[in-house]
Amino acid sequence: MLRSITIDLESEVAMLKCIDIQGEGGMSMRKVLLVLLMVLVLAGNLFAAGAKESDDTVKIGVSFADFATERWPREAEMMTELAKERGAELIYQVANHDPKLQNDQIENMILQGVDVIIIIAQDGSAAVTAVEEAEKSGVKTIAYDRLIPSNKLSAYLTFDNVEIGRAQARGILKVKDSGNFMLLGGSLDDNCAVLVREGQMEVLQPYIDKGQIKVVVDQWVQNWDPAEATKIMENALTAQQNRIDAVVSSNDGTALGALQALEAQGLGGIVPLSGQDATAAGCQSIVDGGLTMTVFNDVRLLAPMAVDLAIDLVQNGAMVKELKEYSLYELTVDETYRNAGNVGCYFIPVVEIDKSNVYEEIVVSGYQPYDEVYRNVPVADRPPRP
Repeated sequence: MLRSITIDLESEVAMLKCIDIQGEGGMSMRKVLLVLLMVLVLAGNLFAAGAKESDDTVKIGVSFADFATERWPREAEMMTELAKERGAELIYQVANHDPKLQNDQIENMILQGVDVIIIIAQDGSAAVTAVEEAEKSGVKTIAYDRLIPSNKLSAYLTFDNVEIGRAQARGILKVKDSGNFMLLGGSLDDNCAVLVREGQMEVLQPYIDKGQIKVVVDQWVQNWDPAEATKIMENALTAQQNRIDAVVSSNDGTALGALQALEAQGLGGIVPLSGQDATAAGCQSIVDGGLTMTVFNDVRLLAPMAVDLAIDLVQNGAMVKELKEYSLYELTVDETYRNAGNVGCYFIPVVEIDKSNVYEEIVVSGYQPYDEVYRNVPVADRPPRP
């Protein structure tokens, strides 16, 4: 590999000041040498630039919408280690729920010379601009977990969000299949939240049509914020005079936020609650009898797929649609999204988790620590340590 040459210009100039040899035409030899030195410095810089261009290390950028959700810091750490193992360099930034900041950060990554950017979008629609700018600069983009509605994407990797919603509704119906239901959705600027709701309604609608279930509250939680979910749940209980029989909530954070309000009214563990992500706190709550169920999205499958694909796209120029394990996602054609079209994608299967299988699926598999999940369970009542 080429290596750059570093020259301390100030020290060399200082040395030349001690030389006072006259050349032809009255020009001092000191000036001649100084000019030659400047040429050498310029050559050294060009040499270093050439070395950078010849470096075939893949540089991956990752743009996270936030680190408030438990899974994102975990995935950042995983991706960093996976990239290192593959001989790639990875940098990431966190937008703290700010779509404009996220676009600015992505632009900065492009200026830093990344080859490919994995994007967990705060607002999929807003991120279209960043994807298009990346495409103009020859930078590949992968929408990770959350769809960005642009056919300029190189790929879209996610879990089966519609099936997540189905699993949540099924999990609640196993416990309660009639009465007053509350729907607690995720953040509306996240396409995943919309798809999850689609799956929920697919399962619930027949019960609603028969009059067996009545949806008395239907709310969305901005940024999937647990504190906001608590407030929404408190207001819902007040408006319905505590007559809510089940809550179909869309992830563990919102479910645990709702549970806090239910517990304040003595309804914790009585009103069934669904979740998603199989967080440590969510699984602990299932064991303790708070949450009814969660949906396990194994990020240990998604993160390696994203890193491997990012490297392959750069090194091999492989298009996702050419890989047999990938399916084709047809972006919605409407007045808002003019860049509709085909984008290669892959949907990773999910697993429905409740008290009956949390030990095998979550603890034995090593996804969550044994001591975290069974923290509140007396030692004598715990299953064996894996």
